Amino acid sequence: MNKIFYSAAILGFPILAIAAETPQAKQYEPASWSPYLVGGLLGVLTWLTFYFSDKPVGASSFYATIAGKIGMWIAPKHTQSLAYFKENPPKFGWEAIFVLATIVGGFIAAQTGGDFNNRWVPEMWAAKFGASSLPLRGAAGFAGGILMAFGARMAGGCTSGHGISGTLQLNVASWIAVICFFIGGVALANLIFRL
Repeated sequence: MNKIFYSAAILGFPILAIAAETPQAKQYEPASWSPYLVGGLLGVLTWLTFYFSDKPVGASSFYATIAGKIGMWIAPKHTQSLAYFKENPPKFGWEAIFVLATIVGGFIAAQTGGDFNNRWVPEMWAAKFGASSLPLRGAAGFAGGILMAFGARMAGGCTSGHGISGTLQLNVASWIAVICFFIGGVALANLIFRL
């Protein structure tokens, strides 16, 4: 626990350090995949993405593309009149491959790492809200996804766009965004699971 505390304090995330030091913090099994290996592979993936596509790694633009495709189906004139879609016509490109590969890669990692579980409600959620809280979990997940996608588009990037590509380029706005991601995540997790 002290390693987490000192690492978080050194990296400038005092809220994470406080959360890690609280006596109620749950101890988890070590990850099946080394976080150092995965972090290194993410760095290499980012370099390759910049080299071959001259674009940063990111997922939130894919959701804007999906919204644009749906908009073109439901209200094509209105969708075409929006400034964002005038500059970025909704078409499937490398972002779609990235998001789909992330889902498939997560499944493969869970299978090969022995972490795959076929559970609709995670243990931590079930302990707080009950094992039969699937509708609540689904509603919270859906609402959270909408808020995250909205926030990512407002921030000009998501955890992969800012957190991986932006911080790798030492972009100040990305570092500020990532610090805010952590602060918001820790605050909300404490609000949900500690009250």
